[in-house]
Amino acid sequence: MSHSGKPVIESNNRLRDSLTSDINKPDFRELDLGSPVSPLRSQPRGLTTTTTTTSSSSSSSSSGSVTGRIRHAPVTGRSGSVTGSQSGSRSDSVTSNSQQPLISSSSATSPANVLPTGNICPSGKIQITGMTQSRSRSDVLGSGTGTYGHGSIMRGGGGSSVSPAKPISTRQALSSPVTVGGSSRSSSDPEEVKRVGNEMYKKGLFSEALKLYDKAIALSPINAAYRSNRAAALTGLARIGEAVKECEEALRLDPNYGRAHHRLGLLLIRLGQVDSARKHLCLLGKPSDPMELRKLEAVEKHMSKCADARKLGDWKAALMEADAAIVSGADFSPHLGMCKVEALLKLHRLDDAQSNLLEVPKAEPFPAHCSFSGIACEAYTYFVKAQIEMALGRFENAVMAAEKASKIDPRSNEVAMLHNTVTLVARARVRGNDLYKSERYTEASSAYAEGLRLDPCNAILYCNRAACWFKLGMWERSVEDCNQALRFQPRYTKPLLRRAACNNKMERWAAVVSDYEALRKELPHDKEVAESLFHAQVALKKSRGEEVLNMEFGGEVEEVYSREQFKAAMNLPGVSVIHFSTVSDHQCKQLSPFVDSLCTRYPSIHFLKVDIDKCPSIGNAENVRVVPTVKIYKNGTRVKEIVCPSKEVLEYSVRHYSG
Repeated sequence: MSHSGKPVIESNNRLRDSLTSDINKPDFRELDLGSPVSPLRSQPRGLTTTTTTTSSSSSSSSSGSVTGRIRHAPVTGRSGSVTGSQSGSRSDSVTSNSQQPLISSSSATSPANVLPTGNICPSGKIQITGMTQSRSRSDVLGSGTGTYGHGSIMRGGGGSSVSPAKPISTRQALSSPVTVGGSSRSSSDPEEVKRVGNEMYKKGLFSEALKLYDKAIALSPINAAYRSNRAAALTGLARIGEAVKECEEALRLDPNYGRAHHRLGLLLIRLGQVDSARKHLCLLGKPSDPMELRKLEAVEKHMSKCADARKLGDWKAALMEADAAIVSGADFSPHLGMCKVEALLKLHRLDDAQSNLLEVPKAEPFPAHCSFSGIACEAYTYFVKAQIEMALGRFENAVMAAEKASKIDPRSNEVAMLHNTVTLVARARVRGNDLYKSERYTEASSAYAEGLRLDPCNAILYCNRAACWFKLGMWERSVEDCNQALRFQPRYTKPLLRRAACNNKMERWAAVVSDYEALRKELPHDKEVAESLFHAQVALKKSRGEEVLNMEFGGEVEEVYSREQFKAAMNLPGVSVIHFSTVSDHQCKQLSPFVDSLCTRYPSIHFLKVDIDKCPSIGNAENVRVVPTVKIYKNGTRVKEIVCPSKEVLEYSVRHYSG
């Protein structure tokens, strides 16, 4: 009987069966390859042995065919026929390690978990994991005596009774020893370990499942299904890069393993590698699930549009298409995440770019043979990081990131150009700083200008050149460079300070107040900024002809004790804030420290406090019935009254009337 060609048929069947199974679960259906020398097919779950038995083709006491995958030489069975390859499907519970080659056609070593049928074993008891053999019986077969294993014909009557195997727990699967031939070993049945791992996976306990799959792999390193299951657990733990590597290893062990192809294809879609994903999903034509094909095509369409928009410099479109590709299914794509960061940076949204950079998925190890917009994906990651570092003024870090990108993808012209630009800009900045320290301000401004010629959107270089113009007394040019720096980084405090100083020199008090108010939002606890704002507000009042009396920076909340004192305070020019309270009220106790802090932060405003228990006449005159109450007066006229204000509402009102 010839068996040529059967392994190919079997592989195609396995591939079809695997592709139609549920990809979101571990591989519960495995191919029962059986033993090269044993016809056992329905061994109970957990029934295993680690005894190795040698079968001779000359033994002739039992009949039956021999099944199993034959990789090298055909094996002549006991009935004299040559066994062919098994045509069954994957078993849900048992996968035999039958991929080991046979030694010769006359003798074969049985894999670890199979006890051959009809073979004469050495005399003595055979204890099988998960199975209790109540007694062993010796009989005479031919001229010798021996104990027959499972499935042997027992002469003289009286077989052996067995008790069914009990399922093992996770801890037992990981650590319990198995007794074989009277000796204890630290090993167990890999199929039973995998089964428990599958149970952990179903419960969402991916870390526990991963440990069990690792144990199964240690017991049977050449089993592709265990690698695929491990990939499923890693996917559940969001370790996508490692999951891809496990699928690739499964396919190395079994190139026709359909489920591993399917799982790898879906993982590659999530990573945004649509070309590679298509090869694995469409291995037999079209994907078994039309939804998968639609997802693949949607991701492919949006990624193509994103790359085209990026090349054209249409950063709004690039940002929109990157988001669409991620929503369509490429939710774990590092290069799409980095494209969003680059687009936000080019749109001068540096804060958003920085926050998005922290959210970019990390696929480690980084998948090989992946490119985006003509740049290797890993190189593109460093390519964008170099631009971020440049924008933040960390030029040395930018150079290192550009160098890494250049080493990873030395053939990319875009990477090479960025590396050259970053290097030259960093040198120009260092030269400009050295000249500035030497008080050679004109030459320093030229050095910064050289850097801006290469990187015309660099806020740091604009701010540095503005400092040179300030030192040279060129206030207008300094303000212009500060404006450019703030255009690219609106929350950059240095150009705000520098522009305020320039406007102060030119006595543009309204602009000075505006700059310092913006700085107060960014630096609310900076006393120097608060004092500068106070003096700018006083100067603005004087420039408008308003009367300014006894205005001092850093005053405290003034406590009012009489109606005369209260009336005098109300007639003061400017804004006055009166806090009506009592010592015994809990809300007043909570609000008083906040009012004290407002007094420090808004030094141009008069803050007063009235205890209505001590001065009931003032409370009655002002009709205060509930405390805390805050009233705001401007130039002697009441403009606002707030009963039981929150801190947010009170500060908003004070800030509104302080201008």
